[in-house]
Amino acid sequence: MPYEPINLADKFERLTEQWSPRVVAEMNDYQFKVVRVQGDFVWHDHPETDETFLVLEGELRIDFRDGAVRLRAGELFVVPKGVEHKPCAEGEVKLMLIEPRGVVNTGEAGGERTAENDLWI
Repeated sequence: MPYEPINLADKFERLTEQWSPRVVAEMNDYQFKVVRVQGDFVWHDHPETDETFLVLEGELRIDFRDGAVRLRAGELFVVPKGVEHKPCAEGEVKLMLIEPRGVVNTGEAGGERTAENDLWI
């Protein structure tokens, strides 16, 4: 088996869609996903798991019903399971999501922003 690093810049060059996470690696039952985002997402939660946002480029705001957190490049935040949230990016943001395999990006909210799951890039 060859030992090769995962080049995130290369992965983002190949990823053109917004709000469409792509898996770049797995560790045990967790997936590392890259995603480009811009604009508002949908209010949703993940009742069974936490969700980690790691901003690589840009600035992301995650709204909660009782406040918000702003993340800049190099910062991460873990949204606790069951907490309703809505990511928002005024300009394009490149980020990594870390979550268990099979987590739907819109939770149970569904809608047009629901991305196909377990797609690799």
